[in-house]
Amino acid sequence: MSGPIETMDAVPATGRPRRAPGWSGWLAALVPAGMLAVLLLRSVWDVDIFWQLKLGEIILAHGAPVTREPFAALHLGEPLPAVGWLAQASMAFVRSVGGWDLLRVYDALCWLGGFWAVAAACRLRGASRHAVAAALVLAFVAAVPTASIRPQSYASLCFGILLALQRLNLRPAVTIALGVPLLVLWQNLHPSVSVAVLALGIQAGIEGLAWLRDRQAFPLAPAVLTLAAIGAMFATPDGLSILAISAANAEMSLAIGASEWRPLWIEGNWANALPVLFTALVSAALFLRHRRRFRTSELLLALALLAMTAMAYRFVLFWAVAMVPLIARSLTGAGPEEQAPMPTWAPKWAPKWGAVVAVALVALILPLAAPTRFAPTLPLGAIAHLKRQNLRGTIYADFPYGGPVIDAGWPAWRVAYDGRYYRYPREEWRYNGGIENGYVPLVDVIAKWHPAAFLIQEEHNAPLDGELARSRRWQRIYRGPDGVVVYVPRKRWGPRKR
Repeated sequence: MSGPIETMDAVPATGRPRRAPGWSGWLAALVPAGMLAVLLLRSVWDVDIFWQLKLGEIILAHGAPVTREPFAALHLGEPLPAVGWLAQASMAFVRSVGGWDLLRVYDALCWLGGFWAVAAACRLRGASRHAVAAALVLAFVAAVPTASIRPQSYASLCFGILLALQRLNLRPAVTIALGVPLLVLWQNLHPSVSVAVLALGIQAGIEGLAWLRDRQAFPLAPAVLTLAAIGAMFATPDGLSILAISAANAEMSLAIGASEWRPLWIEGNWANALPVLFTALVSAALFLRHRRRFRTSELLLALALLAMTAMAYRFVLFWAVAMVPLIARSLTGAGPEEQAPMPTWAPKWAPKWGAVVAVALVALILPLAAPTRFAPTLPLGAIAHLKRQNLRGTIYADFPYGGPVIDAGWPAWRVAYDGRYYRYPREEWRYNGGIENGYVPLVDVIAKWHPAAFLIQEEHNAPLDGELARSRRWQRIYRGPDGVVVYVPRKRWGPRKR
């Protein structure tokens, strides 16, 4: 077959040879590399990754999850949930090896790995490369606003692998053997395996109804994995308490007004809603045009996750990954149960190998050409200035800034608040709101935390900033271009310099 190798893809079962991919095939093959390039060019904006990395460093140093609170000044030594402990440790290890640049590449590959895993499964089951590329682009557009270095990237990877297992239709024993450890690993990386319960439960329910109707094939793998996913929810150091921890985190997140926990239609999520709406409308048009190509379980999962995304934006990543097989199936032209495998051989320089090479080149070159950038909303300049003061004690910072403060200054520094919503009870968050709104005076803040310094945003915390500016006991030593200010105690109380 040496002659046709340069001009044919493979000879499918129909006997009709496939032509070698043209420029559009190569363009489709470069889509994964383009996705990676977009992620690597984005700045790091998530404030919580900083305290997670510091927790990861402590986990690596002690060889076990951290069980006692090390950061919050008023809670030192209290029991600490081990939420996401494996993600924190692994990400901290990657940063220790290659700094932020390596961590950025690693995180991006995990985040995209979920999309790529299910896309590869679709390709192996007969979807065309153009359909898969289009599916990746549409799904990526919907979810990319959420992308930053964070443990949720592991959730994308694990969810995509799970959907790939569902899509590949392997033998039940193989699917179960691969699925069970995946589910346990997932929950210890990111506490979202409940999404797997939803996906597997829908599949088991649909296939179970079909079995009751025709008694042809019992859905053994979906049924077993559904039970395994329920068990995996508690297969962490937190055990059954994960339910209370997750409930408290959701409650406090809503109380604080975190936009990713709120519906798409609130003003703070309008910009995020636009790409979701675009992908949903395009997908709906494809469904109406090719409705017989969809598998019922995949469609129901996508609809359920879309509803969850509409109610809480944080589910958009799962919805986007679940849309890949739906869109790919609709654009391929096969029926809802296509079984045609991908060809077992391909031209020497087929686009699939071009995709691998392109992704590798982007991962190697782009971090050198475009080093890690941090969003201007992160108070890194203010923290660097504060570190030069050689202070020890509690740094009173606006709660979004607690993570960067922890990463830069622990153990010399403690924090009053940070982004772990489950760490602080409702009354403490109400107290924080009272400070921000001027109901709690500076003297009470000092009496409660005895802060060594203040690091706040002057508009967000205007009453507190005003009192600090008027105080003879505190002096402002830094003001950043974004309005972040740093106050430290005056060395001597005396007449204020004008």
